[in-house]
Amino acid sequence: MIDPLQARTIADFGEEWTSYPGTEGFFGSVELFNDFLSPLISSTDVAGKRVADIGAGGGRFVNVMASAGSTHVIAIEPSEAFHVLCENTAPYQDRITYMNVTGDQLPATGDLDYAFSIGVLHHIPEPGPVVAAAFHALRPGGTFAVWLYGREGNTSYLLFVRTRWLPHRGLHLFVRMLYPLFWLYMTACAWLPLPLAEYIGRVMRPLAPDKRRLVIYDQLNPAYAKYYLRKEAYALLADQGFIDIRLHHRHGISWTVVGTRP
Repeated sequence: MIDPLQARTIADFGEEWTSYPGTEGFFGSVELFNDFLSPLISSTDVAGKRVADIGAGGGRFVNVMASAGSTHVIAIEPSEAFHVLCENTAPYQDRITYMNVTGDQLPATGDLDYAFSIGVLHHIPEPGPVVAAAFHALRPGGTFAVWLYGREGNTSYLLFVRTRWLPHRGLHLFVRMLYPLFWLYMTACAWLPLPLAEYIGRVMRPLAPDKRRLVIYDQLNPAYAKYYLRKEAYALLADQGFIDIRLHHRHGISWTVVGTRP
């Protein structure tokens, strides 16, 4: 039985990925994949490996893993945007197992080299079962890599942005109205040491305008979002038995966390 709040969040992302289905450009690039996970993991690490993407969305990083040489990818997406995932990754479908289930249903095969959850666990009210599923899907020595919203560095931001307070139609309109202000701020960041200037310069500026709007929408859309302290991000993996846990404070506002199954 799915928690009602989790069910609403899954539905929100189904709406998001069907409204913004494209994965082209920097948004679905190797460079952005590496930006999320470096310096702890690189796309080159998945070559010749069996991997899983938990919460694959529209499939942008499934494509990255497959194009980087993964021998097999398990792509898990529980929302109604599952068809978008399948369509976007069709060129690699012979190496992909598609699963329209929640992450805790990842099969406990014990043979995966890597499992990834990029931008997903912070939207799950009780993420423990998903982390446990990743643990049991990995072989001994296998790696689980997670990217999470961070509380450190986001104190001022969180005074203004929490979770969705508009219906989807209104949110789409609000994002379009907000975008010119964001563009002005992004332009100013190129010249002034403003908050989030590094993140905006390295991540937002290379995106096409529609993908920038998607990122803004993504911040305002989900019914549930948690911003993790460093100790919470560490405990998320440690509590399920992962060892050799390493953390990187990405752009000073989020956490990349990597752990190993003993």
